[in-house]
Amino acid sequence: MADLFSRGEYPQTRLRRSRQHDWSRRMVRENCLSVDDLIWPLFVCEGDNSREKIPSMPGVERLSIDLLVEAVGEAVALGIPAVALFPATDSKLKTEECLEAVNPENLICRAVHAVKVAHGDKIGVICDVALDPYSSHGQDGLVRDGQVVNDETLEMLCRQATVQAEAGCDVIAPSDMMDGRVGKIRQALDEANFQNVQIMAYAAKYASAFYGPFRDAVGSSKNLGGGDKRTYQMNPANAAEALREVALDIAEGADSVMVKPGMPYLDIVRQVKETFAVPTFAYQVSGEYAMLCAAAEQGWLDRNAVMLESLTAFKRAGADGVLTYFALDAAKWLRET
Repeated sequence: MADLFSRGEYPQTRLRRSRQHDWSRRMVRENCLSVDDLIWPLFVCEGDNSREKIPSMPGVERLSIDLLVEAVGEAVALGIPAVALFPATDSKLKTEECLEAVNPENLICRAVHAVKVAHGDKIGVICDVALDPYSSHGQDGLVRDGQVVNDETLEMLCRQATVQAEAGCDVIAPSDMMDGRVGKIRQALDEANFQNVQIMAYAAKYASAFYGPFRDAVGSSKNLGGGDKRTYQMNPANAAEALREVALDIAEGADSVMVKPGMPYLDIVRQVKETFAVPTFAYQVSGEYAMLCAAAEQGWLDRNAVMLESLTAFKRAGADGVLTYFALDAAKWLRET
């Protein structure tokens, strides 16, 4: 080794050569983030010309339907392919039986209809299917004798998915983690002549501590109180179980699958993509977003740099797309660079 140094022959392979210039770094880049990889989650509330700040999610607001339509128009102009809509339901409408979830005139159905009337097929609309935005107890399913019940919940989820499809939803995204829900929803949609409505299954959704700001946004944190969702969402310690969940959802008719949360579970994203080779998405959840924003506000991180680095990490892990609250900012930055 010393002799090689003395003759100037070491090292012959210099990986830094391709890093010397921007053009060469771009030529050998293995993964490329684009606007086509972005899905923008948006929160909708009642009212007209109404914006409600969400303190735990800097820069994110609940929007009334008229402002939501405008925001989606901005996403269309930037080329973002899809938005995911979530309702902040009036607490007076939240009940034990979650009946507002199946009301064809509920907030989310009216929002979907307005977006599709305004923008048509220029952008896809994804709707969450779960009962927590409508439940007085904050759980994703119906509760009987203190337990979240599976099969009764499935009946409600099928009705919820159908009214959303009737409103114009393009992609039904069940996030409830009830067993068998993808197959039941697929059957219900087909029977209602919505064969072309896609299902993006929250296939590996973990009982995570990173969801707190989202629950603030939809107003379910107070309803859940000291409860938790560990009897149906996955244990963060488990990886093989995620593959079983994904396999079941694919077998039941899911068109695409999702891992949630995102960055703490990039190993799961990679395993899912390599194992099944199906469209695989990840959700950069509210807690991830809030952490990066909070650090940037303190001057500890460069917001744009960590935004793009984190989103690129999803692509490197194998994700075909990312649900992220950074979507609009990322799309603008990608257009400028």
